[in-house]
Amino acid sequence: MIKHLKEDNFYDEVSKGTVLVDFYADWCGPCQMMGEILENIDANILKVNTDEFGEIAQKHGVMSIPTLVLYKDGSEVDKMIGLQSKEDIEDFISQKGK
Repeated sequence: MIKHLKEDNFYDEVSKGTVLVDFYADWCGPCQMMGEILENIDANILKVNTDEFGEIAQKHGVMSIPTLVLYKDGSEVDKMIGLQSKEDIEDFISQKGK
């Protein structure tokens, strides 16, 4: 399930269970390709637009986009930076999200 962060409730969104956060921007070509890949992944995904929520991205060390950050019960588990394949993302979630 993909959700878009609409208000500053980031911590509420990542506080329960395993959530993959996609830090992206609308103008970013690789981010658009990543968005299409994420549509085919069965996971809880939160998309965070860095143009709208730059402070959240900065606070979590996002220096380039796209960046995927895996959270488990509110804690950051690991990051993937750059465009990733569907298989790599699924492996990342299954290995790190347990």
